[in-house]
Amino acid sequence: MVILAAGQGTRMKSSLPKVLHRVGGLALIDHVIRAAKAVSPDTVTVVTGHGNAKVRDHLGIHTNVKTALQEPQLGTAHALQQVEPLLAGKSGTLVLLSGDVPLLSPTTLTVLVDRHNATAAAATVVTASFDKPYGYGRIVRADDRISKIVEERDASPAERKIKEINAGIYAFDLAPLFDALRSIAAKNAQGEFYLTDLIAIYRRRGLSVETSPAQTADEIRGVNSRAELGEVGRLVRQKKNEELMASGVTLVDSATAYIDADVTIGPDTVIHPNVAIEGQTTIGAACEIRPNVCIQESRIGDRVTVKSFCVLDGATVADGAVVGPFAHIRPESSVGAGAKVGNFVELKKTVLGARSKANHLSYLGDATIGADVNVGAGTITCNYDGRDKHKTVIEDGAFIGSDSQLVAPVTVGAGAYVGAGSSITENVPAGALGIARARQSNVDGWALRKAAASRKKG
Repeated sequence: MVILAAGQGTRMKSSLPKVLHRVGGLALIDHVIRAAKAVSPDTVTVVTGHGNAKVRDHLGIHTNVKTALQEPQLGTAHALQQVEPLLAGKSGTLVLLSGDVPLLSPTTLTVLVDRHNATAAAATVVTASFDKPYGYGRIVRADDRISKIVEERDASPAERKIKEINAGIYAFDLAPLFDALRSIAAKNAQGEFYLTDLIAIYRRRGLSVETSPAQTADEIRGVNSRAELGEVGRLVRQKKNEELMASGVTLVDSATAYIDADVTIGPDTVIHPNVAIEGQTTIGAACEIRPNVCIQESRIGDRVTVKSFCVLDGATVADGAVVGPFAHIRPESSVGAGAKVGNFVELKKTVLGARSKANHLSYLGDATIGADVNVGAGTITCNYDGRDKHKTVIEDGAFIGSDSQLVAPVTVGAGAYVGAGSSITENVPAGALGIARARQSNVDGWALRKAAASRKKG
């Protein structure tokens, strides 16, 4: 299996290589590699070129993927020639894909290989029919057999009316392939070596060329512009959302549910409008994710409620917990079973134990908080001294009064209380009451004297 990913993608107008632009949480090339691997090829080789270093670095996330460099980029035929040294002495079938076709299905590849083998063809081309085929190479037939492929720029007015297009996906018998590639000339509007010219060469040489239909026209849509990226992204999201709804997930408005390809969601979970769920997030059964929530790379248990305007990033939320509204759960934080994180509460590298509550206006950073703890409104764990981060430990059953500051490193023992408005700088023993605030003084008659003085000035 060979994937062409060397093009610059000039219409994208981006410093990022085209195949690294993302839809559904994955780079375009990732979608293609997954489809390729689903049919168990012996090898997968990606031909890189523009942005070679960035593409190669990205491909490190995949196992058993080789690369070949096309430099300079002289067209698709020239790109395929770069894998010849890797295939020396081998026979069989080479399947060629484009790195910018993220909707490609394994079924289409399976049908392609089966038809190629069954007909003993030298080449088999995947085709599809579009009502508006602008930009695609046209399949020109003679006596109902493919005779050549003509690119859009080189097509005559009559050829441009043809609706059957070249998907850029092929199966080739290796034996005649590379000799034929060397015979291709750059006689076209682009001055490039077109792989599509191979079809006419094969027909002149009496070699068999067949076609194989794509399972759907949409799946062979390529991405060459931001507009096409947006349209393909919509189709990727639609496919994912349909799969989720078929598995028992309720999407109140599927048009505004932005759910990445690798997300898993359990049955009877309800996703409200304007929700983004990204990365490899998992959400359990019977949860409710209310509007305007963003969840990234997180693990959500069963029967969890995430209220509106929350951000969860790299978080773990256990069964039955409630988060929000307006809460921010940052990476390496976890919320225990039945716990509550309320409005304008931020957790950073913090464990909040089972059934514990932090309901209002608190920052809890670098803290380990036990079970059944009440964290009062306005509580801050002062974890940073200007140079280092320090830990706060609040043990089971403790009660932290409102507007308290816990200056780390500090421990509040099991069942201990911290008086409201305290700045705690020393450990509070288990079962003790910690208070650290100035003594209150009342000045009798002060308000009356102030009022009298004001009247005299007036």
